[in-house]
Amino acid sequence: MEIQVVGVVGAGIMGIGLSQSLAQTGHNVILLDISDKILEKAKQEIKNNLRFQQLFTKNKKVKQLDDILSNITFSTDYQFLQNVDFVIENATEKWHIKKDIYEKIDPICQPEIVFAANTSAIPITRIASVTKRASKVIGMHFMNPVPMKPTVETIRGYHTSNETIETAKKLLVQMKKECILVNDSPGFVSNRILMLTINEAIFILQEQIASVEEVDRIFKTCFGHIMGPLETADLIGLDTILFSIEVLYESFNESKYRPCSLLKKMVDAGLHGRKSGQGFYTYN
Repeated sequence: MEIQVVGVVGAGIMGIGLSQSLAQTGHNVILLDISDKILEKAKQEIKNNLRFQQLFTKNKKVKQLDDILSNITFSTDYQFLQNVDFVIENATEKWHIKKDIYEKIDPICQPEIVFAANTSAIPITRIASVTKRASKVIGMHFMNPVPMKPTVETIRGYHTSNETIETAKKLLVQMKKECILVNDSPGFVSNRILMLTINEAIFILQEQIASVEEVDRIFKTCFGHIMGPLETADLIGLDTILFSIEVLYESFNESKYRPCSLLKKMVDAGLHGRKSGQGFYTYN
């Protein structure tokens, strides 16, 4: 089956990046969220991203921006998913929200359609359990910013079929991205390791062992990382970091996943990183 129309559920940072990336590779996108206000903000953000890209790209027609945007339909009506070829869900990392979405879209979508969960930590097998298509549910953990990241951590749930994996790989090839396939576990590979690193970096800060800049500088200059762990936390979103580490703590019941109290305080204060303008660093 050709994958031409992709439903993207959730117009946050990841949904915006995914919709842009898909539209740029010639796919038609149905971007869904709960309010027109959220969708209008997403549309403006995609415009800004495309304009920024054009500044650094030569010999591109000015009309390309409008051509790309014309590939995206912004809607609050889930009935648009009746005719899509693939669905990627990007909702907040809260189980009750994701559960409600899958229960809503499962009867709307055609039975052969694959559901891909773009989640940071929630097990794919758990997500599949609330649908009637468990063999067609897979994890596709895209990294931020989606248009710039060439690799996707793809997760096989307990019931995920080989056919579903091949369909997901096909979409990624169309998006000019590589697939690394791993087995299902809370946090998978990337976030099971990354969330511990970020959480421990926040403990280091809380205990006044080093400053924000010093922590990040050590990782960049000693290990060659492009970004330090606290910069990375700001990019991902501190609220998402907290949700993810809480999933790990609940799933494994191990103290090493206990969220740092400073992280909780910053999230309560609305200091969510780049998206709020203030996290460990200040953004204009």
